[in-house]
Amino acid sequence: MKLLLVVACALIDSDNRVLVTQRPEGKSLAGLWEFPGGKLEAGERPEPALIRELAEELGIEVKEACLAPLTFASYAYPEFHLLMPLYICRRWEGMVSSREGQALKWVRPGKLRDLAMPPADEPLIPPLVDLLGA
Repeated sequence: MKLLLVVACALIDSDNRVLVTQRPEGKSLAGLWEFPGGKLEAGERPEPALIRELAEELGIEVKEACLAPLTFASYAYPEFHLLMPLYICRRWEGMVSSREGQALKWVRPGKLRDLAMPPADEPLIPPLVDLLGA
C-alpha cells in the first residue's frame, strides 16, 4: 500500500480558535472541513512544506520557529495509507485569506467535533482540546 505523507497546521488565533478550511468541489472529500496543509514534495521536510502550503493556500508567512509539532494521524484509506503530522502555530505575518477558493472558518476546539471532517483529521481533535480547552 502506498504511504502518503501530508502535513497539517492548527493555526490558533488570539481567542484560542482554530482555523479550518473546506475542501472545494472537484477534490476528493469535497465539502469536508480540514486543517490547512498539504502534500510534501520530493525531498522536502515537513516544516518547509507546511510553510509553503500556508503561503499558497492562505497568503500568510510562517517562520519555522513558530511551528510546534503537537500530534499526528495515521489512517488507512482504501487506496493509500496517510501519515499526517499536525503542527500548531500562534504567530504568522499577513492576513489569513482564501487563495484557492476554499471556505475558511475559525472554530473553538470543542466545536471541531461538530464539523464534517475527513476520517484522518478526527483523531487530531482531542489533543487540540486538551491543549486549548473547549
